[in-house]
Formats: sequence, C-alpha cells, structure tokens
Amino acid sequence: MAKATTIKEAITRWEEKKGQKAAEAQEVALYAQFPPIEKMDASLAALVNCEKLSLSTNCIEKISNLNGLKNLKILSLGRNNIKNLNGLEAVGDLLQELWISYNQIEKLKGINVMKKLKVLYMSNNLVKDWAEFVRLAELPSLVELVFVGNPLEEKYSAEGTWTDEASKRVPKLKKLDGNTIIKQESEEGE
Repeated sequence: MAKATTIKEAITRWEEKKGQKAAEAQEVALYAQFPPIEKMDASLAALVNCEKLSLSTNCIEKISNLNGLKNLKILSLGRNNIKNLNGLEAVGDLLQELWISYNQIEKLKGINVMKKLKVLYMSNNLVKDWAEFVRLAELPSLVELVFVGNPLEEKYSAEGTWTDEASKRVPKLKKLDGNTIIKQESEEGE
C-alpha cells in the first residue's frame, strides 16, 4: 500500500497547482489527497495567513498542530477518521466555523474551547445522548448546527421531537439541520 501523503507534500502540490505560496494564501484546500493524509503534522504552521483550511476526505485520526494558524476562521475536517475534538485549543479563540461531518465522534468533550464558533457541521457522526449534545450550549456564539445522521438526531426525528428537544437544550440556535428555528414567545401572564 502507498505511503500516506504528508502535509508538506500536499502543500507543495497545492502550490504547484495554484502557482501561489501557501504561506501567503488565505484559503488552502488539501482535501482528497491520494494517497490520503493520515496526520496533521507541524508543516501546517507554514499556513500563517490561512483563514480557511480544508483537510476533508483524507484519513486523519487526530486533530493536531493548529497552533501556527493564527488567522484560521474556517476548518473543514469532514470525511476523515476523527474520534474526538481534542486538539482544537490552539484555535479556540479564532475558529468561527468547524465542518467535521462524516467522522466517528461520539463525545463532544473539548468543544467548550470554541469561544467564537458560530457554525458547526457535524452530521453523520456517532453522538447518541443528550449529555453530550448539551455541551453545545456552552458555546457562546453557536447559532447554526447541522447534526442530522447522528444516532441522537435519528431517534428523536423518528419520534417527531428532534427540533423542539434540541432547541430547548441549545436555546441560542437559530438554524438546525438547515431549518430556521422559530421560537415560540410565551404569552403575557403565564
């Protein structure tokens, strides 16, 4: 089997294709490498101006080496083999969008470091209980969530109660699974 593509090799390919230095770019797409990237290594530190980084559709198992990305606002890690959210601390005060659908995440431990996260796409993961879901309420800026395809969502959607239950637990949400959440105002005197 072919050796995994390193971040350094993927950056070199990207630079050759784009005719641009990755260190100067605001948007860098290293998705769907062949052979796939397996590790987020220290070469990511070269992306000093990067605001949007895509590493989706690879075989990454662990989020790491984000500390050099001082301008990162959008991180796309969908379609990898990520099992947890550890490693986001370095971009916790920066990241506004995290796209992490189609991974193997069961627990949302570590999500609380995301102080500016507005948008979280984490459909088709393995979250199955409310105890994990309510960790999202700790995110002060979260307004949009895509959670479809998680066992928790599937169970409550089948019962017809998903949107009500989810929006009760994360009251700041304005959009859930692509649908605008309409809050019912309580009547005077209740």
